[in-house]
Amino acid sequence: MTDAPASAWIGSRPSALQFSAVMFVGVAAIMIAGLQPLLLGTLAHEGRLSPSQIGQAATAELLAMGLAAFISGAALKPKRLKIIAVVMSLALAAIDIATPYVQGDAITLVRGIAGLPSGVLMWITIALIARTPTPERWSGVYLTVQTLAQFAMATALSVAVVPTYGSDGGWFALAAFCIATAFVALFIPSSYAPLPKTESNSSLPGVLGWFALLSAFLYSAFTIGVWVYAEPLSRQAGHDPGITGAAVSISLACQVAGGAAATLLAGRINWLWTAIVSAVLNLGVLIGFYVLPGPEAFLVLSGAFGFLWLFVLPFLVPMVIEADPTRRAAVLIGGAQVLGGSFGPFFASMLVTDADSRGAILFGGACLIGAIVLAFALHQARPRIVQSGS
Repeated sequence: MTDAPASAWIGSRPSALQFSAVMFVGVAAIMIAGLQPLLLGTLAHEGRLSPSQIGQAATAELLAMGLAAFISGAALKPKRLKIIAVVMSLALAAIDIATPYVQGDAITLVRGIAGLPSGVLMWITIALIARTPTPERWSGVYLTVQTLAQFAMATALSVAVVPTYGSDGGWFALAAFCIATAFVALFIPSSYAPLPKTESNSSLPGVLGWFALLSAFLYSAFTIGVWVYAEPLSRQAGHDPGITGAAVSISLACQVAGGAAATLLAGRINWLWTAIVSAVLNLGVLIGFYVLPGPEAFLVLSGAFGFLWLFVLPFLVPMVIEADPTRRAAVLIGGAQVLGGSFGPFFASMLVTDADSRGAILFGGACLIGAIVLAFALHQARPRIVQSGS
C-alpha cells in the first residue's frame, strides 16, 4: 500500500546546514512543552504558583503558541526569515529571563506572552516541512528530534540545574538555549518559495483543508486530553506512586520509537490505513485504561499509547495535503495540533470528578473517532485535480 508518488521540492532545496538550522529553531519553539512539568512544578514547590495556576500557565502558553503558529501560517509571507527567527529567539530568551522575577497570576501572563514568539518559530519549521517532497517523513524527524531534545534538556535541568539553583536556574538555562538559537537562526534560508495558488487566489486553505485541520486538532485533543490524566488514573487503579513516573518514562521512550518508525515508513505505507489501524489499536488501549488495569498492564498500555501517539502524527500531514494540495493547510497543521493539545485537557476536565477520572478516556475516544471519521470522509472527497501556481 503506497501513497501517490512523492512530488518535488516547492522551491529550491535547502542545504543540509540550512535544514538542520531550521530544525534547531523548531526544537527551540516547542522545547517548553517538555519542561513545563519540571519548571512550573518547581515554581509551585517554591510557593510561587498554586496547583491550579500550574494548569493555567501551561494552557496559556500552549494556546498562545498554537494561535501564533496558526496566524503566522495564514498571514505571514515566508520572507526575511533570518531576521524574524533571530528577533523571536531573542524575545523568547528575554521572556524566559523575566519569568523568575514574577509570581502567581503574573507568571501565567508572562508565559502566555512567551507562547507568541514560540509559535512564530514553529511556523518557520513547519513551513519548510510542508515544502518537502515527503513532508510526513520530515515531520517524523522533527517530532523525534524534539522529543529527544526535550528529554535531554529535562534530564540535564533536573539533575544539574534545578536541585542547586531552583526554578530560576531552569529559566535562565532555557534563555541561554534561546540565545544559542538566535545564532543558529543566522543559517536558515532567507525565504521560502511561495505555495501554489488556490482557485480564489487566497492565502488560506479551502473547505476540505479546514476539515483536515479539524481532524488534526481532534487527534491532539485525544492524546493530550487522555495522557494528562495518567497520574489520576494510576492512582484510581490503586497503583504505587512510582508507577506514574515509570509510565511517563516508558511512554517517552516509546514516543521516540514511534516517531522513528514513522520516519522510516513515511512514503512507503498508505496514510489512511495507517491512521485507521492505529485508531483501532488506540481504542483498545483506551479500553485497557478504562478497566483500571494492574501496574504491569498499565505500563504496557502507557508504552503502546506513547508509540502510537508519535507514530500517527506524521501521517496526518499527507492527509492534510491530500485535502488541500496547495499545502496551505499543511503550513497550519502545527498550530492546529498545539491548539488541540491545549483544549483537550480543558474539555476532558469537564467529564472528570475527584473520584473518577475515566471521563477523560470517554472524551479521548470520542475525539479519536471523530478525527478518523473526518479523515476517511476527506479521503473520499479528495480533490481529483491539483491546481498549480506560482
